[in-house]
Amino acid sequence: MSAQGAGARRPIKLGVLISGSGTNLQAIIDRIAAGALDATIEMVISSRPSAYGLKRAEDAGIQTMTLSKEIYADPIQADEVIATALRARGVDYVIMAGYMRMVHAPILRAFENHVVNLHPALLPSFKGAHAIQDAFDRGVKVTGVTVHFADDRYDCGPIIAQRALSVGEDWSVAELEEHIHTLEHELYPDVIQLLSEGRVHVGADGRVSVDE
Repeated sequence: MSAQGAGARRPIKLGVLISGSGTNLQAIIDRIAAGALDATIEMVISSRPSAYGLKRAEDAGIQTMTLSKEIYADPIQADEVIATALRARGVDYVIMAGYMRMVHAPILRAFENHVVNLHPALLPSFKGAHAIQDAFDRGVKVTGVTVHFADDRYDCGPIIAQRALSVGEDWSVAELEEHIHTLEHELYPDVIQLLSEGRVHVGADGRVSVDE
């Protein structure tokens, strides 16, 4: 299926899930503000009430919601609330931007092949929450970032796009992290624009193709 449908003209509506500082959220906000991304952010939802990304959203006039683990300990219940809120806002895509909780059936069913995640490594290498440190510890010469559709497993959904990064021999892990984040802030909005243009397709076999 097409991610939005061939020939779609209107900006796509995004719901963004965050847990932390929200730098990728800010990159998307900035790209939209610059007129270089055909999208609107309808709601930002955080798993942590202290997430700085909430302030970024509020500063941009975007509606926010927080579902902390202390109140929504049951992840299925939390995802039911999220799915309901995003459907009510007419969201086309769920964009995971540093979201540290796994998404489950209520979201995946409501937004089938429309839940997108960003991972700071070239999947399938270095899955998990410590991908940058793991790549650094392994001493890899090339790493990068991956944008993929999320499924019910961590970092395993169909890959939409990847961008590689050559690792400098004298880089510290902090320098590697900085370069990875710069790459993320470029690639994620680029991929969202592809989605907006209806150029991303998911085949019956689950494989992703992107129109040139």
